Amino acid sequence: MASEALINHRMNGGEWLALLLLSVLWGGSFFFAAVLIKTLPPFTIVFLRVGLAAVILNGLLKALGMTMPDTSSAWLAFTGMGLLNNAVPFCLVVWGQNHIASGLAAILNATTPISTVVVAHLLTDDEKITGNRLLGVVAGFFGVTVLIGPEALSGLGTNVLAQIAVLTAAIFYAFAGVYGRRFKRMGIAPIQTATGQVTASAVMLFPIAMFVDHPWTLPMPALPAWAAIIGSATLSTALGYVLYFRLLSTAGATNLLLVTFLIPVSAILMGTFGLGEHLEVRHFVGLALIGSGLAAIDGRLLGRIFRPV
Repeated sequence: MASEALINHRMNGGEWLALLLLSVLWGGSFFFAAVLIKTLPPFTIVFLRVGLAAVILNGLLKALGMTMPDTSSAWLAFTGMGLLNNAVPFCLVVWGQNHIASGLAAILNATTPISTVVVAHLLTDDEKITGNRLLGVVAGFFGVTVLIGPEALSGLGTNVLAQIAVLTAAIFYAFAGVYGRRFKRMGIAPIQTATGQVTASAVMLFPIAMFVDHPWTLPMPALPAWAAIIGSATLSTALGYVLYFRLLSTAGATNLLLVTFLIPVSAILMGTFGLGEHLEVRHFVGLALIGSGLAAIDGRLLGRIFRPV
C-alpha cells in the first residue's frame, strides 16, 4: 500500500490525550459486554451496539448539515472497514468473553499492537518496524500481563477456541488499522467514516442476528442491560470511532492501536479512584512497563538520553 497520507510518528499532546480518552471509552466496552453476555446472545449484542451507534451518528450528521458519500467506492470501503473492524472482531471477542476470563481476554487483546507493527511494516511505506518501536511494543505487552496479573494466564490451557477467537480479533484490528488509512486520501471526514463503518456493519449483522439468535423469542432485557447497550453504542462505539478515525488519519495505525495497552490501565485507575480499590505492587510495575513501552515507541525520550554529545 502506498503512503497515501503523512503520518505523525511522534504523537503530539492532543493526540496522546485523544488516545487516553479512547482507552477509557473502549475500556468501558469490556464492562458493557460482561453485563450483556449474561442476558443476550453474542450476535444480538453486537448488532444492538453498532445499530444504535449508526442511528446516533446518522442523526448527528444530519444535525451538522453533513451528508454521506454516495459513491460505490466509498460504500465498498465502508463495508470492508465494517467487516475488519466491527462485524468479525466484535463477534469473536464477545463470544470469546463468554468462555474465558476477562483478564485473559484483555491480555490476548493486547497483542493487537504487535500484529499491527507487522502488518503495517508489510503493507505501508511509512510505518516500518524500527528497533525502538519493536522494543516498546514488547515492553507494553509485558506491562499489560503484569498489570492484569500473571494468574490470568492460568487459563491458557482451556477453552483454546475462545482464546484463538480473541487473538484472531486482534489480527483483524491490525488489518483494519492499516486499511482505514485510505479514508483520508478519499477526502472522507472521520465522522463520516465512523458513520459509514457502523452503518455497513449493522446492515451485515442484522440478518445474522435474526437468523442465529431469534431475538424476538428472548425475554425483554432488564434496565441494567439496556443501560449497557446505550453506553456501549453511544460512548464505546459512536464517540469512540469518531476519535479512532481522527487519530488514524494523523498518527497512523501503529500509534493508534497502542490504545489496547492503555485500556487495562484505564480500568485499573477507574477502579482505584472510582471504587476505592487497592493498587498492588504489580500494578505499579505493570504501569511502569507500559509507560516505558509507550515512551520507546514515541522515541523522543530515548533520543534525548542517547543523543551524542
